[in-house]
Amino acid sequence: MGYEFMPMTQEQAEEIAYHWHYEGEYAFYDITADEEDLKEFLDPLERGDSHFSVFIEGDLVGFFSFDAKEDGTVALGLGMKPGRTGQGEGILFLQSGLEFADKIYAPKRFVLSVAAFNQRAIRVYERAGFHKVREFIQETNGGHYDFISMEFNRTVESQGEGT
Repeated sequence: MGYEFMPMTQEQAEEIAYHWHYEGEYAFYDITADEEDLKEFLDPLERGDSHFSVFIEGDLVGFFSFDAKEDGTVALGLGMKPGRTGQGEGILFLQSGLEFADKIYAPKRFVLSVAAFNQRAIRVYERAGFHKVREFIQETNGGHYDFISMEFNRTVESQGEGT
């Protein structure tokens, strides 16, 4: 069972935005929870060529966004189909996304931000080699929330220190 990455189409963006709804506190991650995020996610010009849909055997199971910076950093955004979360698949999903990004961008490091309440995701990121850099408050979803910035330095992995 391998993941297949394809540039995100408008139809896929709309499927994710309007039909993927998470349960409980994870509803925070519904694309429709923040009007600005929704607008950006649905705008093909905003998405550009940095958003990818992820499939298993033709089934849309997730997405990644990659924001490549000139300093060799790639900022990640990602999401899994709601029914697949919490099933132990997160580490393989994340590692597949990192490998895909390595082939395209050859980054020196990856960075991401995660809501501080999402300990499930934080554990996955740490297992993949990310570490916490700082905590900050972010305005989103109509309020102010605690977030954690994490990074994964690729040069450490290349020296045999990573996963």
